[in-house]
Amino acid sequence: MNIPNRLTVFRVVLIPAFMVFAAQPPGWLYGPAYVFIREHGMAIGGAVFLIAFATDFLDGYIARKYDLVTDFGKFMDPIADKLLVAAALVALMSRSAAGPWVTLTILAREFIVTGMRLLAAGKGIVLAAGGLGKAKTFTQAAALALLLFGNLGAGFLRDINAGGILLYAAAVLTIVSGADYIIKNRSLFL
Repeated sequence: MNIPNRLTVFRVVLIPAFMVFAAQPPGWLYGPAYVFIREHGMAIGGAVFLIAFATDFLDGYIARKYDLVTDFGKFMDPIADKLLVAAALVALMSRSAAGPWVTLTILAREFIVTGMRLLAAGKGIVLAAGGLGKAKTFTQAAALALLLFGNLGAGFLRDINAGGILLYAAAVLTIVSGADYIIKNRSLFL
């Protein structure tokens, strides 16, 4: 297994660790562990999220630069990305920091696009991510990181709820990029 694939697997392995800290601690967890996770878990989860998100850029860069692109990477990398975003949205929902409609919108688009990619792959076609999709991914990551870090503590970003605003912007980009993806690839359905 090459380095980019190991980074992808590492990203997947980080997701349960992320959830332990970022999600609302379970009611059966009592004492100092519950208090610690309740008070500091989102910041720790935010750090884990940023590390995991950084591996996405790093594995892609290394794979392309050193011609280490593999079928495993083509398959697993987008799944790892979607699992990380889904985990972050679920964790934020558990702490009432993300709404269900935004979460459903983002996850629905990911399922639709993944389904289209699978349909295309069955026909021997590779559907690459476009500029809108990349903008969507970056906006989602920035919004999720801001929300996980509590909009960076006190100050202007927190006062205006920059993470929440950016998450709604990400939802709009999600809809627009999803529609663009469907329109550009409608021949798959014809």
